[in-house]
Amino acid sequence: MDKDGIDLHRIPHKSYTDSGFHGIEFLPEDFRVDPNETTMRMNEKCSSLPAEEKGIHIINIRAIEDIGYVRTESTILNSFSQDPDANCKYGLYFRDGKKKVDYILVYHYKKSSFSRTLTRRIHINDLGARSVKHDQPLPGKGGEMNMDEKEPHMDYHEDDKRFRREEYESNLIQAGLELERDEDTKIHGVGFVKIHAPWSVLCREAEFMKLKMPTKKVYQIHQPNGLLRKINSVIQKITEPIQPKVAEHKQQTVKRLSYPFSREKQHLFDLSDRESFFDSKTRSTIVYEILKRTTCTKAKYSMGNGEGRKKETTLLNKRRKCDKYGITSLLANGVYSAAYPLHDGDYEDEYVEANDRKLLCEEWANYGVFYKYQPIDLVRKYFGEKIGLYFAWLGVYTQMLIPASIVGIIVFLYGCATMNENIPSMEMCDQKINITMCPLCDRTCSYWKMSSACDTARASHLFDNPATVFFSVFMALWAATFMEHWKRKQMRLNYRWDLTGFEEEEEAVKDHPRAEYEAKVLEKSLRKEYRNKETEKEKLTWKDRFPAYFTNFVSIIFMIGLTFAIVFGVIIYRISTAAALAISSSPAGRSNIRVTVTATAVIINLVVIIILDEVYGCIARWLTQIEVPKTDKSFEERLIFKAFLLKFVNAYTPIFYVAFFKGRFVGRPGDYVYIFHSFRMEECAPGGCLMELCIQLSIIMLGKQLIQNNLFEIGIPKMKKLIRYLKLKRRQPVDHEEYFKKKQRYEVDYNLEPFAGLTPEYMEMIIQFGFVTLFVASFPLAPLFALLNNIIEIRLDAKKFVTELRRPVAVRAKDIGIWYNILRGVGKLAVIINAFVISFTSDFIPRLVYLYTYSENGTMHGFVNHTLSYFNVSDFQEGTAPNDPLELGYPVQMCRYKDYREPPWSENKYEIAKDFWAVLAARLAFVIVFQNLVMFMSDFVDWIIPDIPKDISQQIHKEKVLMVEVFMKEEQGKLQLLETWRDKDKKKGENCNNHSPRPSVSHRGSVSSCHSCHVEV
Repeated sequence: MDKDGIDLHRIPHKSYTDSGFHGIEFLPEDFRVDPNETTMRMNEKCSSLPAEEKGIHIINIRAIEDIGYVRTESTILNSFSQDPDANCKYGLYFRDGKKKVDYILVYHYKKSSFSRTLTRRIHINDLGARSVKHDQPLPGKGGEMNMDEKEPHMDYHEDDKRFRREEYESNLIQAGLELERDEDTKIHGVGFVKIHAPWSVLCREAEFMKLKMPTKKVYQIHQPNGLLRKINSVIQKITEPIQPKVAEHKQQTVKRLSYPFSREKQHLFDLSDRESFFDSKTRSTIVYEILKRTTCTKAKYSMGNGEGRKKETTLLNKRRKCDKYGITSLLANGVYSAAYPLHDGDYEDEYVEANDRKLLCEEWANYGVFYKYQPIDLVRKYFGEKIGLYFAWLGVYTQMLIPASIVGIIVFLYGCATMNENIPSMEMCDQKINITMCPLCDRTCSYWKMSSACDTARASHLFDNPATVFFSVFMALWAATFMEHWKRKQMRLNYRWDLTGFEEEEEAVKDHPRAEYEAKVLEKSLRKEYRNKETEKEKLTWKDRFPAYFTNFVSIIFMIGLTFAIVFGVIIYRISTAAALAISSSPAGRSNIRVTVTATAVIINLVVIIILDEVYGCIARWLTQIEVPKTDKSFEERLIFKAFLLKFVNAYTPIFYVAFFKGRFVGRPGDYVYIFHSFRMEECAPGGCLMELCIQLSIIMLGKQLIQNNLFEIGIPKMKKLIRYLKLKRRQPVDHEEYFKKKQRYEVDYNLEPFAGLTPEYMEMIIQFGFVTLFVASFPLAPLFALLNNIIEIRLDAKKFVTELRRPVAVRAKDIGIWYNILRGVGKLAVIINAFVISFTSDFIPRLVYLYTYSENGTMHGFVNHTLSYFNVSDFQEGTAPNDPLELGYPVQMCRYKDYREPPWSENKYEIAKDFWAVLAARLAFVIVFQNLVMFMSDFVDWIIPDIPKDISQQIHKEKVLMVEVFMKEEQGKLQLLETWRDKDKKKGENCNNHSPRPSVSHRGSVSSCHSCHVEV
């Protein structure tokens, strides 16, 4: 009697088939299965019964496990007092406890109520499974059956998916992989296929993929001598407390020579421990390559009848011809719901067996070790080179922010120290200098004293002083140095990770077509077949992609226009709010108009930027998908370009407006520029727009980092995990025994968030890099805030990768790809933008022009008066004069405004003065000189710093020489062995000649002479 109340008796020795037993065939006892044919091992969790204890022979079983066969008349289920999954290490190994699980395929299934009562674990034998022909069903799944008699009613689509899975898994077994199925899980309706790659498959695929593996040859790494060696030892002792406590991070003095793996040259490699020769990251990569190229083309049913059925049949036949569908298309079509490698184990419990994941959690994904270096080699060992390079780049970028932050703090402190010595701001704050300014708006605004803007003028000096010019030059050189430093670091990592000869492999990966591209080509070829046109090899041309290109162009233009429209709406808000506050009855409201309007407008901009960032990311992915790029590399590059373009415009458009457009198209009193004939354009404060630019930049930068980069990254994955947990809890039945049963590793990993790529991580940092470099002249503290954010960001991303995400497939890469070119472009653009910020946004150039051209005593006294023009209040247009002209307590005849124009008593009154053209010429000259000088200095830094460190180039050359020596010694050994064999052959021939030449008769009657001693080598 089994646990479901089913009495399983011995079956008579005759062919018997019961429709109640779905997929079970009982064959006569005299039927003998050849061991080279399909066999099945029935497992009781992790052990199997001896063959002599089986009462019947079973050749085809589906959805049955834990059945023990004994000599008695009945067969019962064996029970275990201990945890049956302990030997399997809870899903890390097959049930035999020996074969490691390298990859997991997940699928959803639907079963009848009867079949669900039976246990559902099937182990596919290695040797037997490999002998299954391509057209035969997989062992343990049953043969072709009559749907009316043996199967309950099922959805045809679900049934088709099941048969596709069977064919695909059969092909995987033919490729050499070993599979084990598990549907007896705590997640109801979800099945798992465990995949193991045996040693022979690993060796074969490693040779195909040209994986560089360590050989037995060990050589000494070049170490500096003399003074450099002492300096390095001192640095090591000083930095020892901030080094992670992992073996991979320790400085190596020797290195194993690496060579692309070859089965013919296995003697070159250290194969003493085969279990650890291919680590888990390499094993999963190899399995994933097999999954990608293994095809699935068949289906049991055609979806529909008549023409639909014919089309479906044609489609399937064409797929067989196409023969390029792998795991990606099966995932896209829902045949499998997920595919991922397993994490190495748990990380939370103290008593958990030591593994790389637990070590990473303790020494890397932990906020308590924020001050330590990252264990980059261990990250690469666990996640692969591509993710390792991202975190290495992020670490280098964060380290380089330290000197930039220190210089930025010094520049800011210089502005604080010289605030009381700044003559222009002192003149603006002087109550004795009675300067009456023109109204800021029509009718409702009155005249105001310039001394009321004292605080703004003093604060603007913190960021508008000669030190900021130096800081702009410094940051341009810093960006060039950072790029060169990263290139050198990248070369060191390539040497350490054996990626120095990776170009050929990259080309092979780059040419691999995507599943979506193949499907589109298939659709195109089918259309031509319907038109009776012969097609050999189809591909997508620009004509096929033209609708997608047109949609991309129109969509991008529309979204950029949408961003501009939103910024324009915020401008309208600023103007209307300023006018509303001007007529406020509260004196405090009228006195803080600029601060209130600026702060609220920036917060609105921040909210809009965060929302549009998420929207633009989704739209950029959709636009890339409809283009149907051929390769994954092309898809990634196009997606990055679109997402960066849209997010760059979204993040920086409000800042560009304040920096270069606000206050430029205002007009003058009596002839202002109006929007919609009612709203007057904004003006800059008397101290300039640089202070407002600083406020805009700081709030947007800090808000994006705090809300989008940190809160979203922490909150959204946890929210998704909670929703997924609640759905699973509501969907699966309540079973107390199952509830307390410990989950398998693959079940736990299935509940984690899928890995979505590194594009969002890089995008955050590139936008931040723009904030740090593009407008650094207006905000010297930007590198400091970026540094503080990145210290948290590194540990946050690390925690997310280790604990919140499924383990991604390791991808080999020797650089950060297109992101490096984007960084270089942002660095070059930063030089130009900072030149324009210093020239046109700040008052640096007007001050220099005044100091060396118009100052009477060589000081800045009189500069404020020089920058203000006169306006006669009688020249106001009708309906624009202040409603209360006596608000200051006295009648005003002349008011001042910031511009270089002729006074009202001049013949060309209110025309642009010569001073304006002199200042404009100086500004343009400064832009040209600054840009070319800084560009030259940056290129000089690029040229003077070699991309490849000298010691690394020497080590690479040394490796090549050593490899030649190894093969030369091998050839010499072969020649010596050949010579030895020849000498032995000669000696045997001489011995034969010394004997009597009598013929000898063999046992077959043939005559053999003494020359039969000759041995050919």
